[in-house]
Amino acid sequence: MQWLRRSVRLTGWATAYAVGLLGIFLAQTWLWWQDEPRGGGTDTNALWARHQWVGEAHTDAEYRDLAALLERNRITDVYFHAGPFEADGTVPPAKYTNAGRLIEAMRRHAPGVRAQAYLGQIRTVDGHGIIDLDDPAVRDRVLATDRVFLDLGFDGIHYDFEPIYPDDTAFLELLDRTRELTRSRGRLLSVAIEELTLADFMQPVYRTLLPAGWNGGLHYPPRPTEDYLRAIADRSDQVAVMTYDVPLPTRSLVGRHFAFHTERTLRLIGDRTTVFMGVPTYPTKLEWAEDLPGALRGVRKGVDALARPPARPYGLGVYAEWTTDRRDWERYRAAWLTAES
Repeated sequence: MQWLRRSVRLTGWATAYAVGLLGIFLAQTWLWWQDEPRGGGTDTNALWARHQWVGEAHTDAEYRDLAALLERNRITDVYFHAGPFEADGTVPPAKYTNAGRLIEAMRRHAPGVRAQAYLGQIRTVDGHGIIDLDDPAVRDRVLATDRVFLDLGFDGIHYDFEPIYPDDTAFLELLDRTRELTRSRGRLLSVAIEELTLADFMQPVYRTLLPAGWNGGLHYPPRPTEDYLRAIADRSDQVAVMTYDVPLPTRSLVGRHFAFHTERTLRLIGDRTTVFMGVPTYPTKLEWAEDLPGALRGVRKGVDALARPPARPYGLGVYAEWTTDRRDWERYRAAWLTAES
């Protein structure tokens, strides 16, 4: 029984040590969170906008109000939801009957804002999902659909396919072909992607231990590795990082999440492409920990941690227009636009 007592004693010491380390980390994070960030605030920011802008009729007054909101909040790029793609890579015309009127109104009332067609779908993984980007015919139809929206006058194509894993070569091939198309028209290609994986070397382990399909069970995390994020950045004019939906229990931990990914992402690709760090204005799962003010503070602290500013423009991606109320915009302007850079 001596070995049992020794094992219990060692387990107790190990547990106490781990708890102590966790306590030190939490205390250090809380102290770090108390310092006011120094920098922040840019004139390059994006907004994800609801489908009704392309699918329903609006008055000229509504278009003017939208333009005024974009100008007041220094929004340079709006991702107007125009999809989603059907499984075959098309978008039925009935879904975007008022897209032409929207583009006309944007050019009249907000000529400095780029209106991009926000298109995406659930990517098939292990037999689960809707659109199969591994099928060359589907990718061809996606490109044909892109041409339709560019012909309507959109300033760019904004892809949001989920999940995208760091071994997805079909997605990179689609980006290559889409970039050729958008560049030939003098337009933009932007991509929404999950935040970076915390440990690139763990991807093979996840892939082995979590083999089940997307939405059908566990699967290794759909997070880009550093190399994969660079590959996306080299094929895109803009990368919007979906940093939100943080399953952490305290504001300081959530803030550290935003700061960590802001600093790391801008350091990796901020010289290669325009970067937007996504921040939430919707009711999050853990509202006491994750909210817009905390996300803004975290992004600013991440910018502070950079050795130098990125060579390319960067800013926030506000998610989303349909969940952002007057109070949210006031908080955004107070914490981001008026912050000294």
